Amino acid sequence: MTSLPSAPANVRVDAWLWAVRAFKTRSAATAACRAGHVRLNGNPVKASQSVVPGDTLRVRQPGFERIIEVRRLIAKRVGAEAASHCFTDHTPPRPVAPALGIPQRDRGAGRPTKKDRRDMERLRGDR
Repeated sequence: MTSLPSAPANVRVDAWLWAVRAFKTRSAATAACRAGHVRLNGNPVKASQSVVPGDTLRVRQPGFERIIEVRRLIAKRVGAEAASHCFTDHTPPRPVAPALGIPQRDRGAGRPTKKDRRDMERLRGDR
């Protein structure tokens, strides 16, 4: 296990989300809080609000919502393995999107003819 720095007394929501690698940058975490994409124990949260161990965060990201329980406070960004010890992920598995029946051209088949292009457009519903 990678060593973690000592736990601070309190940590801002945006800083904690950035530290556990839920967001690439702290400013992205702050923007998500401002936009209402982060909820703390079911309530909308400001970026400056503090988190404590036991809190549940719901983070809406494109296409799904992550449910994260705070286990340990950290203020500085650490490695992915060390960060994984600071939270419990309760996110349900994402549903697998059904494969579309769009045919793929063989590699090296050359440029599609006008008829091939029209057939592909008809399958996609473009025309």
